[in-house]
This record gives sequence, structure tokens and C-alpha cells, in this order.
Amino acid sequence: DRVGRMADTLEYSDVAFPLSRFDEELIKELEKHAPSMVEYQRAEDGSEEIVIRHVYIERRMTPLNIWLHEGTDAQVEHGIIEYGNAIKELIAANIFPGDMLYKNFGVTRHGRVVFYDYDEIEYLTDCNVRRVPAPRNEEEEMSGEVWYTVRPHDIFPETYGTFLLGDPRVRAAFMRHHPDFFDAAMWQHHKDRLLAGHVHDFFAYHSQERFIHRYGSGATGPATEEPRRAA
Repeated sequence: DRVGRMADTLEYSDVAFPLSRFDEELIKELEKHAPSMVEYQRAEDGSEEIVIRHVYIERRMTPLNIWLHEGTDAQVEHGIIEYGNAIKELIAANIFPGDMLYKNFGVTRHGRVVFYDYDEIEYLTDCNVRRVPAPRNEEEEMSGEVWYTVRPHDIFPETYGTFLLGDPRVRAAFMRHHPDFFDAAMWQHHKDRLLAGHVHDFFAYHSQERFIHRYGSGATGPATEEPRRAA
């Protein structure tokens, strides 16, 4: 992930934690579902420890759906700017996230939005970017079901608003900063550039920190919207 928008998962073995940090309910859950992975021992100071034989660890993040639900207006705007930038950077690097629900993204302690659900990930160049065809008759126009053919790898960006824009604050921020997100042309543009061999540049830090902006003049920043710094 050269974009820096996907969460790293680190694999560890024989990880010891103070037993006092675990409540009884969690211990029972571990013993029920992963008994072979859990052991107990005494530390050098005599305290009890629980040892997990095999564990995957990710950095602690605030799920984006919770961030957007509980955040201030400024935090919601920052989250949406970052969410849109994250996906635009991923697809520019030929990574199509697949399931783009907010719950599959997290906000780091630095306010950066990253993706952490890889179940449906695929190359953008393998996707068929399509527009929803115009209905041919009144029955299709009034249908509550998808009436057009959808083949494997077909994506319809204009339909994403159904599950992304339910909250009025989110909708306002989204349409203010990323209105092109729901336009198939934006997605096709990135696909065409990838197929032409273009390699996109990414900057994991605020563009104002780039030397070209701090010491140069007349240069333009990256194509993605600049997020406000997290509070």
C-alpha cells in the first residue's frame, strides 16, 4: 500500500498481557472460542499474565461511522474530506475498495482516514465502470428493484449515494467537497490513466508541508481536497 490508506495488520506470537486488564466476560469468550490460543503464567514480579499464542494487532482507530455520527460539524467535514481523498487515492493506485461503507474505514489519532476491510478489494482496472441506463418504460422507472443487468466487476458510482448520504450533515459536506465521487467519469478517468501506464504521486502529509509550497512558487497541489487538521 504505497498510498498509506490501508491499515497495517501485524502478526505476533506469545503475547503476554497483565491478567488484570481482562474482565471475566472477555476471558470466558477467549476460552470458549480459542482455548488453544490462551495460556496463563506468572510474571517476574509475581503478577498473573494471560498469554495469547497467536494474535493479529491493528492500530487503534475510531470507526468512521461513529466519528461522523458523534462528531461536531467541523469533525464531520474533516471526516468526509478525508474519506473522499482516501478512496480517490486508492483508486488512483489501482485499488478498488469494494465495500465502501463508513464502518469499514477508521480515523487515526492524527485524523487520517484509512481503510481496513479487504474482503471485496480488487483492481480498478478489472472493474467495468458503468452508468445506470435510462429506464425503457414506466414499469422500469417505478421499479424498486434493480431492473438492469449487473455483471461481475460492474460498478455504478452514481448509486453510492444511497448508502453514503443518509445523514444531512454528511450529505452537505460530501456534495461540497467531493461531488464528482458519484460521477462515473471520475472513476473511468482514473482507470484510463492506469491503463495508459500513468503512475500517480501521493503525499501522506499535508501539501503545505511540501518543499515546493514552502520554498517554491507557482506550483499546484495534489488533486485531492485538502482536509483541515484534526482537532
